[in-house]
Amino acid sequence: MNASEIAYRRVVVKLGTSVLTSGSRSLDKAQMAELTRQMAHLMKAGVEVVLCTSGAIAAGREHLQHPQLPDTMASKQLLAAVGQSQLILAWSQLFGIYGFNVGQLLLTRADLHDRERYLNARDTLNALLAQGIVPIINENDAVATQEIKVGDNDNLSARAALLCDADLLILLTDQKGLFDADPRNNPDAKLIPEVANIDDSLRKLAGGSVSGLGTGGMATKLEAADIARRAGIEVVIASGQHPDVIKKLSCKEAVGTHFCAIEHPLESRKQWILAGPKPRGQLVLDEGAVNAVANKGRSLLSKGVVSVEGEFERGDTLKLTDANGRVFARGLARYNAAAMQKIAGKHSDDIESLLGYDYGNAVVHRNDMVVL
Repeated sequence: MNASEIAYRRVVVKLGTSVLTSGSRSLDKAQMAELTRQMAHLMKAGVEVVLCTSGAIAAGREHLQHPQLPDTMASKQLLAAVGQSQLILAWSQLFGIYGFNVGQLLLTRADLHDRERYLNARDTLNALLAQGIVPIINENDAVATQEIKVGDNDNLSARAALLCDADLLILLTDQKGLFDADPRNNPDAKLIPEVANIDDSLRKLAGGSVSGLGTGGMATKLEAADIARRAGIEVVIASGQHPDVIKKLSCKEAVGTHFCAIEHPLESRKQWILAGPKPRGQLVLDEGAVNAVANKGRSLLSKGVVSVEGEFERGDTLKLTDANGRVFARGLARYNAAAMQKIAGKHSDDIESLLGYDYGNAVVHRNDMVVL
């Protein structure tokens, strides 16, 4: 591979369970070896690679010879605990063939929710890359509960791409990309080669997990693509079985579905608001407030809040919706839920008299907000 042909300096590669198992019940070591070869050649050409890998639970089932277990969270955590060590061992051995060491990062949503932990994870990622070590990221399924899970490795890979300031996020799956119809039951379905904007009509094209082996389908890949592209990162969804797929995508060859990065990406703090904390509450806005926030670049004032939902504290992430329930922005609360209930619909000048204190006119400041 000629370094001059490569269009990116830092690439995140996400491998789904269906890619790693080739649709079987066990890890496909030959497929993993081939993908490792491609990533290693990319690294030898001077590109930094971060691997976001699924497959811990599948590896645990295989290692324990597919035991019959109850379908509970504890069983999945057991399988993940056993399988994670097997998975990282396999990657370590494969990258070792090419002289590369690996480092493991197991994350949960809690690690991305807290700003300090988010920055610590970023520092660790960058330190590994600076030493030529391959960061291998997975969700910490052995300890994660439903409340603190990111939930799927598509979204986790998008957050990893933000953490390390990647140029390209490659989502490899068992499909060739995003189609204009479901290719499983429509022989006339056509691959969409490029997406400039992710809208509701595009989201309707996304179905569930094809293989049933993983937690992510095309819908989660669209979510991941939307997060990454807002940070100025290009995204491609492609088949993990396509010959030399990682090399070709790194050289900007037309494979799969390419999502264009937004020209003016969000600055670091707003990337964290979008990708890190799970919203703890919701504010429903009147029409004037929606227009002011979405179209005029204004902060949200208390007078524009119609209703308050959820239990949240000052600094928690909130969803901002219109009267129809459409989420159009996220932001950090300047007042907790109880205070917000008291000042919703009231003029900003009345906040101090209503609460006995005042954190400012804005209930969500423009600097703490991401308009979607």
